[in-house]
Amino acid sequence: MPVWDADQYLKFQRERTQPAIDLAARVRLEMPERMIDVGCGPGNSTAVLASRFSDADLSGLDSSTEMLETARASNAEINWFQADITTWEPEEKYDLIFSNAVLQWVRDHTTVFPRLMRFLKPGGALAVQLPAHYGSPLHRSVVEVSELPEWNEATANARQRLTSESRSFYYDLLAPLTAEIDLWETEYIHIMESAEAILEWFRGTGLRPYLEALPDDNRRARFESELLARYRDAYPTQANGKVLFPFRRLFVVAYLAD
Repeated sequence: MPVWDADQYLKFQRERTQPAIDLAARVRLEMPERMIDVGCGPGNSTAVLASRFSDADLSGLDSSTEMLETARASNAEINWFQADITTWEPEEKYDLIFSNAVLQWVRDHTTVFPRLMRFLKPGGALAVQLPAHYGSPLHRSVVEVSELPEWNEATANARQRLTSESRSFYYDLLAPLTAEIDLWETEYIHIMESAEAILEWFRGTGLRPYLEALPDDNRRARFESELLARYRDAYPTQANGKVLFPFRRLFVVAYLAD
């Protein structure tokens, strides 16, 4: 996992939180008693759950100390704790396990998703949002730049950090385990100030493994300069000077039988 910076991540808090709002709104549970936000980050998605299901016992799990410090400062009443999603074993089961833009950082979804389903009460739901932007210039460009001779060797592992599967993969994986599945995709069109703002967005998430793999600030600056040139070509300026930045996301809500 990359080293997370809560302040960098929250520079685009509204845009990053809207998918959590949309995911929570589609969860068809009447009165869940026990919920957890898995990979809660700085707590913005957990706040969405607290608002949507205000009477539930709510916890937030994350592997990052820095993210959890920010989350605790946002709401001391929520049970925040540190754990690794792949080894975490809850003592009690949940009505809702919620995960907003986190599980792409976890390997082997064939194992991880069924494992999380086992932690649900009968009638409970696993609600997950995952980036689905891997065919976009945002992702293609960083891979292409990383494969240039100057950076190819250093960034080889970074190119393997994100897990991306198709919607049919998740349906086939979860259908035998569930009573019902909702699947949908949304392409958000973020209105950005510039191509530089898109680069700034990506610094908070998918660009981090590449930058951390490079040995010094000079090489990181050169890497970002090459990437920015490609973003300027890929995301043209509108008549008013703004830049349209499409970002596709995949949503899955899987329900256990009662």
